[in-house]
Amino acid sequence: MILGLDSNILCYALDNAYPEHKIARKLLLDLSSDNRIAINPTIIHEAYHVLVYSQKWFPTDAADTLKILLKNPYIEFFNQTKNITLTALGLSRQYNLGGRDGLIISNFLSNKITLMYTHDKELLSLERILWKNRTLIIEDPSKGSQTPS
Repeated sequence: MILGLDSNILCYALDNAYPEHKIARKLLLDLSSDNRIAINPTIIHEAYHVLVYSQKWFPTDAADTLKILLKNPYIEFFNQTKNITLTALGLSRQYNLGGRDGLIISNFLSNKITLMYTHDKELLSLERILWKNRTLIIEDPSKGSQTPS
């Protein structure tokens, strides 16, 4: 299975200052060929911004940490495309999403990711996003998976 991670969960996993660190860190420590994580450019850049400007990491430390993460063979990195951007605009309108959330969700749906972990209350309230014949289930990792394996 490939699990989509929102930027807040990635930040929790990387910075032990967060109370959610222990749960989120386990997601990275348990990576394997059967247990992969999906991220995209929006998530990487949001994580960098939070780590540097909110968590007060040195820019070099944040960049180096994210570069190491991108080299992990069990982390899938999906690029943004014009089609993903166009879909994001439609999803943003349909589900009342912000632009960055629309890009993240469109990217996951376009790459057949079916489960995304986030701590964003607005996204969690949606529970699932439907687009064409695809569904993205949205969950909080601290609540445990509600989806059957």
